[in-house]
Amino acid sequence: MGTDDPDTGRDGDAIVSTAWQLAEAEGWAAVTARRLAEHAAVDLGALYERFADRDAVVAAVAVRGFADLATALTAARTAASTPAQAWPAVMAAYLDFAYANPEVYDAMFAHTPDLTLGAEQAPETVAATFGELRAALTPLSAGRDPDTLAELGWSLLHGMVMLTRGGRLRPEAQDERESLLTHPLFPAS
Repeated sequence: MGTDDPDTGRDGDAIVSTAWQLAEAEGWAAVTARRLAEHAAVDLGALYERFADRDAVVAAVAVRGFADLATALTAARTAASTPAQAWPAVMAAYLDFAYANPEVYDAMFAHTPDLTLGAEQAPETVAATFGELRAALTPLSAGRDPDTLAELGWSLLHGMVMLTRGGRLRPEAQDERESLLTHPLFPAS
């Protein structure tokens, strides 16, 4: 998908919002064309006019998820008192979003492989999310490449989310992991 949220109009917005809600409530398996049309109060034909198939709906939810995540990261970064406090704030906002929206997070990272940062026509929302991670880590770069540092930060956050959700990390150590990720791994020097 090479564009931002498709020009979906009111019905399309309702379909994307409904898909998001259904997925979070019941999982992606529950998001069928008929259920979407019924819950969004749109004709099945209207659904297919706006979205070619279920994958297109999932991609639209993912693009909207990246937009919401980028907005949350921007708010966290700009609310930080100092540049050094931006990364811990952004990290917390990222984790909050991922844990609060696990099915949308899966749509963003597992169900839409074409929504990658390096893709030729990656949606602006994906680039905005990376840009916020980069902006938060740039003050901590200490001569290191900010893009590489942002990629590493994103990788660590994503790995922590997926391993935590999968029950593979000790729950009692979550705060310590987050503390280590904010300070000793990315010291400002």
